[in-house]
Amino acid sequence: MKATIRVNGKDEDVPAGGLAALLAAHGVRQTRGCAVAINGAVVPASAWPTQTVAPGDDIEILRIVGGG
Repeated sequence: MKATIRVNGKDEDVPAGGLAALLAAHGVRQTRGCAVAINGAVVPASAWPTQTVAPGDDIEILRIVGGG
């Protein structure tokens, strides 16, 4: 079963499932330097493995990048 969600402002059809699988598909391999919000609420990294993704969710993946 697939769900349509919005990731970083773009609609995506993804397999129904958890946040951890979605993040892995977007190349997020570690929690350090990354923040995730679902529908405007920050999801603590400790909750990523058990957090579900529902149709219509608006997900923002933010990566902190150093530089000057």
